[in-house]
Amino acid sequence: MQTWQVSLSARIDATRPGPLYMQIIQAVIRDIESGRLGPGTYLPSSRALATILNVNRKTVVLAYEDLVAQGWLATSATRGTFVSETLPETGTGAPVSPDPDTARTSYRFKAPPQRPLALSDGEGLRLDEGSPDGRLFPPELLVRAYRTATHRASRARAFQYRDPRGTPDLRRAIAAMLKAQRGLAVNESNICITRGSQNGLFLTAMALLQPGDAVIVEDLTYEPAVAAFRALGARIIPVGLDDGGMDVDAIEAVCRKAPVKAVFVTPHHQFPTTVALRPDRRLRLVELARNIGFAIIEDDYDHEFHFQSQPLLPIAAYAPGEAVYIGSLSKLLLPALRIGYVAAPSDKIDALAHMVSLNDGMGNTLTENTAALLMETGELRRHARKARKIYAERRERFADALTSILGDKVDFQVPDGGLAFWLTFRGDLARIEQRASAAGLHFASHRSYKAQRDAPSGLRIGFASLTDAEAIKAIEALNTAAA
Repeated sequence: MQTWQVSLSARIDATRPGPLYMQIIQAVIRDIESGRLGPGTYLPSSRALATILNVNRKTVVLAYEDLVAQGWLATSATRGTFVSETLPETGTGAPVSPDPDTARTSYRFKAPPQRPLALSDGEGLRLDEGSPDGRLFPPELLVRAYRTATHRASRARAFQYRDPRGTPDLRRAIAAMLKAQRGLAVNESNICITRGSQNGLFLTAMALLQPGDAVIVEDLTYEPAVAAFRALGARIIPVGLDDGGMDVDAIEAVCRKAPVKAVFVTPHHQFPTTVALRPDRRLRLVELARNIGFAIIEDDYDHEFHFQSQPLLPIAAYAPGEAVYIGSLSKLLLPALRIGYVAAPSDKIDALAHMVSLNDGMGNTLTENTAALLMETGELRRHARKARKIYAERRERFADALTSILGDKVDFQVPDGGLAFWLTFRGDLARIEQRASAAGLHFASHRSYKAQRDAPSGLRIGFASLTDAEAIKAIEALNTAAA
């Protein structure tokens, strides 16, 4: 066996990830670049090399054909296969490394913002920021609804590309829900279905913002929304908030100094602190929007879960011309289904639909019609009623556990609604987070909520997705970290 054949044979391993022919391609390119295979060097025939490497001959043929197409090898009917006399420039062929993380590339992506995420690697316990408990939704209901939606779509020939606004069934169902339960004067033409509320936020930002536009947010806010605005070149201007919600006087002061394109707000259950924007401040915000001309981007991410009293109507209910209303079915159904929506005047929906056509084409017809079916049959309403009762009970027991286990280490108010608590600690929060992470307890860092460095510090801890036993275990781990 020749030296080069020994070198190549040592690099081919059927147990490694990736197809064998790619391993042959990468090994040949490495040997050409290193000088072990010089221009004009003959290679074994495909049959001979297949025997040497103990692989199927078709595998070698595929590798040789690819290397010829890239310009590394050449063939002749009389001379066989040999290294090309005119080689590609280094780095222009197939990646030498089978690992994309170490392969040389000539392009660069923009670095993502460094938001610490509450993502568990499968070990330890994760505390989310207010997710529902997917275990409560009966899977058989979802299966039946999917089956029915699939048969209906087949009979209606609805498996083709369609309106990027979303399926008519779901848009009608959501419009009816918003009209009956939240006071929005909307119909099907005022609804655009999105892949979750975050997608709705980004589409809204794409349709609304130009580089340099100013967007006002609270100094504690939903960071993925801020990241979306910044990704499109917007300038972020934080203002303070208190127990009554966003500081509207500060908004007016900002608007006197410079043009403002939008105000982003979560008025029902402020993210992350859970406080509600007071009615007088809502009216003042609407008045400012009408007089100055900025858009109110209203993220009503968990309107359904309010436990103390009748929830306040969304801003969009009495200011439809000023507010772009963003909602989600994720909290009601399952986050994995990725169903959000935007409600706005029809001309704004047309602009959003164009953005959908650019980055997504259309949503998922079967999933959307499945959700519509669950709404039309009342299954979603029945599930929401059951889940709301369970979450209300978990909320009370979570508050009791926080008091009994953490004691005076933490301050909090039991939220009137939503699926999370806002906790402020008397100790060093950065140290608490570090110790919790080392112990396998995962949650979003307090830094992830801050739109400016000197904003107050706290943790948003979801309770709804945890059983009582899971909640106690997590709070005890948090208590250990805070000791």
